[in-house]
Amino acid sequence: MTAIDSKDKFTTEGKIIVGAIFVGLVVDGMDLQMLALALPSIMKELQLSNVVGGAIATITLLGMGVGGIFAGWLSDRIGRIKVTFWSVFVFSVGTGLIAACQSYWQIALIRFISGLGIGAVYSVGLTLAAEYVPTRIRSTILGIMQAGWSVGYVLAALMSSYVLPNLGWRSLFLCAIIPGAITLFMLWGHKDSPSWLANREAIRKSGVKRENEFAKIWAIKSVRYTFIAWSLTAIFLQFGYYGANTWLPSYLVKELGVNLKAMGWYIALTYTCTVCGKVLAGWLGDVFGRRIIWVFSGIATAVILPAIIYYATPSNVAYLLLLFGFIFGAPYGLNSTYLAESFPTQVRGTAVATAHNIGRIGSMASPLMIGFVSVQYSIAFGIALLGIAYACCAIIPGFCIPDKMYDPKAVSTAVDDKTATAKA
Repeated sequence: MTAIDSKDKFTTEGKIIVGAIFVGLVVDGMDLQMLALALPSIMKELQLSNVVGGAIATITLLGMGVGGIFAGWLSDRIGRIKVTFWSVFVFSVGTGLIAACQSYWQIALIRFISGLGIGAVYSVGLTLAAEYVPTRIRSTILGIMQAGWSVGYVLAALMSSYVLPNLGWRSLFLCAIIPGAITLFMLWGHKDSPSWLANREAIRKSGVKRENEFAKIWAIKSVRYTFIAWSLTAIFLQFGYYGANTWLPSYLVKELGVNLKAMGWYIALTYTCTVCGKVLAGWLGDVFGRRIIWVFSGIATAVILPAIIYYATPSNVAYLLLLFGFIFGAPYGLNSTYLAESFPTQVRGTAVATAHNIGRIGSMASPLMIGFVSVQYSIAFGIALLGIAYACCAIIPGFCIPDKMYDPKAVSTAVDDKTATAKA
């Protein structure tokens, strides 16, 4: 049975770790957005088609899926801090190396390796943060942390408005190294959460052979059911999110005729609104509950996204993108909290990372799908179709995943915690 700390304090160490992971997520976002912003220039220099260009993003997402799943399992075994630290190191170095690439296959290989670290930081870093943040403010804090990705998008977009026209796409990728080093410095010397340490100690004292985490997820019916529901939800969410994120800059440049400098500012404003949308969604999740806000934001995106694309013109797209930015990232403001509270400590890292990274099926398929659709129709039509995916990702949790099934911060002295802690 899980014991809940009645004081439920947000410790100084927890705040430092949360801050470090936030910076790490900013670098994560910079890395992903740099690829999206640089993609038109890379395709032009290397003479790549839309389909082959989209495959670079797909390869990155493949690396994120593999790295995220392995890192989640490893974090249950050796700890969240170690895994997060080395993941930041891998993708920071990998991002910098892109500047030296001279061919498509070199870029593809480095993007896959970088993806291993990017996926791990998101899956494990946010799980670690959830285990330090009190339940009463968890959705708000993790919503702010999720906004770190969008902050990274904004910084990348602002830098691109100067770097791409003046220094080229290679220089853009060098800009992510310094904030990556800051994250490593902030994480150095810190320990894992009390809940993870208590779980490890309970297993050690019991003398019972540790079960494989994947097998344990499947063996417990309630955990298995929740895991399947989250895996399907993640596929649809990432299909919608990454498709729009990857192709929006190309849509602005190729179909609306926006120049590179203006495109950078448009994207920056879009993701500034995404920051606001994620933070607001996180706060509303603490006030009204994770599930109801998740469903509302997903359905709203499903309706508004195709409408925005349909009515966009070169003269009004800057204004429509503000609304687009506010809504399309809102589910991510709740994602890490909702996920972390769905699984017990012993398998949390494995279950959260695996469910989320199974979603990479959607994130890998979406850029390619839009690439194929753009050949027959247009990039705009491909992006508009993403509303279907957002509707599906709203409906599944609405019917299948309750709020606050477990408290990630609670310290358990039991070896086998199968009991959901209700509301903390």
